[in-house]
Amino acid sequence: MGLWVFGYGSLMWRPGFRYQRVERARVTGYSRSFCVYSVHHRGSEARPGLVLGLDRGGTCEGVAYYVEDEDVAATVSYLRSRELVNGVYQEARLAVTLLNAERPEVTALAFVVERAHPSYASRLPLNVQARIIRGAKGLSGDNITYALKTIAHLRDFGIREPALERLTVLIGPLVANRQSSGEACPHVRSLSKALTRPVARLSRQLRPSDRRRFLHRLRLNGGQLVER
Repeated sequence: MGLWVFGYGSLMWRPGFRYQRVERARVTGYSRSFCVYSVHHRGSEARPGLVLGLDRGGTCEGVAYYVEDEDVAATVSYLRSRELVNGVYQEARLAVTLLNAERPEVTALAFVVERAHPSYASRLPLNVQARIIRGAKGLSGDNITYALKTIAHLRDFGIREPALERLTVLIGPLVANRQSSGEACPHVRSLSKALTRPVARLSRQLRPSDRRRFLHRLRLNGGQLVER
């Protein structure tokens, strides 16, 4: 029977699991936005960053991966360890349209944002998103690189998202002119260093009651954080 997995952010450029087929795809009723505060992978407690979430409303084009039967269990386990670390994402099965000649509709595993979670940032203005992203850095690298890799891979798949493209311009002209999807170049590193400074706390800490509420979905393999 197999499994389809819908990717809209880092899964587009670093899926991390074995798949047999990949298709450009669209989900209706959800849209991609920088709506999740990151205090581990792309930010810190002192200087939170922003990562993408699949939020309610609108449409989102991304990619759908097909996983064969024998790889389904390992894939689901891996994705849960990657996406359900602190409960800000929740597992969902969504109707997804494959954007090929036949345009079939399939059911795909996806991870949507939990709006009640303290790390949910909501729909911040683009200039606020830019201010947060350009100065944040975490365990998986700087927030600027995360944003640029996403934009670059959207372009690779022929997906245009004007709001995200405007965001890169707001982050800074040196960043906006960068076309590569590789590791951070000197311009990005220097810009990030120049703009990194303490800011007012943006996300709420998880209280014990929050942890009990949201971490029931936690699935960890050995208790390790997975790069995002």
